[in-house]
Amino acid sequence: MNKYELVYIIDAHAPQNVKDEIAKQVADSLAKAEIKLVNKQTWLERHKMSFPIRKIIEGTYYLLNLEANASSIAKLHGILRINEHVLRFLTVRV
Repeated sequence: MNKYELVYIIDAHAPQNVKDEIAKQVADSLAKAEIKLVNKQTWLERHKMSFPIRKIIEGTYYLLNLEANASSIAKLHGILRINEHVLRFLTVRV
């Protein structure tokens, strides 16, 4: 099992219930991909991005610490690409 950090960005102007639903979908995706969630936190609440993504200029950043195999991370990337509310994501092996 390798350790990873996952950061994903969603629209900062989305209502809080939508943000909570997206966080729940990501948590469900972790369970489907057999990934152990070590820690999760809201990293930046309303941060101005360097460039607009889909005409959105502010995002909420979420940071997740994970333990998983490389194949599980590949499955998670496939699931995150499909989710239209996730603007960007980045996974880094620690």
